[in-house]
Amino acid sequence: MSNKEIKASKKKNVQVAVRVRPMNSGEIDAKGRPIVKVDYVAKSIGLKEKSGVKTFGPFDRVYGPETTQSELYKELVTPLVKEVMSGYNCTIFAYGQTGTGKTFTMEGQHDDSADHSWDTDPTAGIIPRCLHHVFTELERQELDEYSVRISYVELYNEELFDLLGSGNYDQSRLRIFEDPIRKGGVIINGMEEVPVRNRNEVYRLLKMGAERRKTAATLMNVSSSRSHSVFTVTVVMRENTTTGEELLKQGKLYLVDLAGSENIGRSGALNARAREAGNINQSLLTLGRVITSLTSNAPHIPYRESKLTRILQDSLGGKSITTIIATLSPCSSNFEVCFFCCCIFCARS
Repeated sequence: MSNKEIKASKKKNVQVAVRVRPMNSGEIDAKGRPIVKVDYVAKSIGLKEKSGVKTFGPFDRVYGPETTQSELYKELVTPLVKEVMSGYNCTIFAYGQTGTGKTFTMEGQHDDSADHSWDTDPTAGIIPRCLHHVFTELERQELDEYSVRISYVELYNEELFDLLGSGNYDQSRLRIFEDPIRKGGVIINGMEEVPVRNRNEVYRLLKMGAERRKTAATLMNVSSSRSHSVFTVTVVMRENTTTGEELLKQGKLYLVDLAGSENIGRSGALNARAREAGNINQSLLTLGRVITSLTSNAPHIPYRESKLTRILQDSLGGKSITTIIATLSPCSSNFEVCFFCCCIFCARS
């Protein structure tokens, strides 16, 4: 992404990328057909219908099934890390139907036996890769002092929990308060912020958080995340200028893995699962309204309608850059959800 494109992204605050995963074995065994066409030149997505091809776009970026983890990161995330290192806040959302690759995009897979650099690791997702990238940049800049802290929370049924908390899950419930100093800001009382020094510590904490995160089997996915997760990286940098002044910069990167958007009937959700799906869809709708309000410069932004948008308020407005990665299944069985949950949502953005 060029400097010109970064400036354009800043002006509109929100950029949208679409990632189409490959067909999986379940879809192939069920005789599903690939119906999604990626046009890299027009930056559009085509959905094949009986009457022809319905086209959506242009988007800021489109990625097909052959796109690697490294390729997506270099083009989409590297510019955002540079912004964070300059003291700005950025947010990346992974949004889409259950089972479309959101968690793979955000977390990826970890190979303990390999020793890759951040830009060559073939399987790492955005979260571990960006931490590896940040540490590499901090060492290269030879700062006088720096620190990196992470927090990891989940929002489940409109309740906030600390995935890095030391107690049991129920004891890790968090409360949100209005910040008395920063107008519109919030304070998450009791949230753990853990200092990290290398990528191995990041993988350990990711694994710890994943084991505590709420999942449940649905017809769409054997292990479906039933919560939104927010992984926050805070980078603080201190250096002395040639005139002896102390320069302090703080940047934040919010990495958000949204729960799968659900068609309650198709997912097989019953009773408690259906209530979960309803809460998930409601918070996703609120997020959509907030982003639409921001991009249209509306006088009122409905942050308070959902805890998800409340805790992300600092990262969505002002000079912050928000990137949405909409993940799609290419299979014919997912046409309606693909059309409604991803393409229309992105068009609003």
